[in-house]
Amino acid sequence: MHTLLTRHAIAEGPRWALDGRYLPADFSLSQWLGLPAADARDSLARLPREGEADAPLLAPVEDAQEVWASGVTYLSSRMAREAESQSRDVYQKVYDAERPELFFKATGWRVAGHGAPIRVRADSEWDVPEPELVLVLTSAGEIVGYSTGNDVSSRSIEGENPLYLPQAKVYDGGCAIGPGIRLCDAAQMRDLAVSLEIRRDGTPAFAGTTRTSQIKRSLEELAGWLLRELRQPRGAFLFTGTGIVPGEDFTLRSGDVVRIDIDGLILENPVQ
Repeated sequence: MHTLLTRHAIAEGPRWALDGRYLPADFSLSQWLGLPAADARDSLARLPREGEADAPLLAPVEDAQEVWASGVTYLSSRMAREAESQSRDVYQKVYDAERPELFFKATGWRVAGHGAPIRVRADSEWDVPEPELVLVLTSAGEIVGYSTGNDVSSRSIEGENPLYLPQAKVYDGGCAIGPGIRLCDAAQMRDLAVSLEIRRDGTPAFAGTTRTSQIKRSLEELAGWLLRELRQPRGAFLFTGTGIVPGEDFTLRSGDVVRIDIDGLILENPVQ
């Protein structure tokens, strides 16, 4: 069984827990991710734990950390972007290029956790969730674990012009990560099952599945490009792209519930 780091809302403020028991109150993910991966694992194993971690979950990211995302890493994503866009060739080119698409998604304080609401933009007519494996990186770019993520996106805004990508991707309620960080090596993430279910009025409105083995690039490659010429002294979170894309006849609505499952690590969020 993998070790799970979770973050909880207690009366005194956010508190981290390991496998369901609270870590010392001064434990900081930002400081922990500043260590080399081997030292980080050893230091975590030595920390005392106390009390059952039964307080509500928060997103497993601290305010100062950055969340970035990779795009067009699955063939299905490339095809969907080509279908929606008025500038189709850019997606074919980035899918085949040496340099991947990377873009800023959120600061830590903007991220919704498990059970917290997500949103669709009021100025968008076509919006979808994007279920993604999220890498957790040390300050040196080493992969120490993963979480489940929802890169909520406006397909209509990005489809109108790829230069509108920041507006399609970065807005209040547009990023969710949770329920925690599963600590493991990158080798254990290479072929995980990913599923998406969207419920509307209590019944399934969309469902899809894929596997992380369908990501074209290696996880280490994506992490390496993120830290090229860009320091992340407090560690970072990196979405790795989506392989499940609802059809053109589907858009998220207020009241929907989005459930993403990556190998049993489940993130669920209502849509405001």
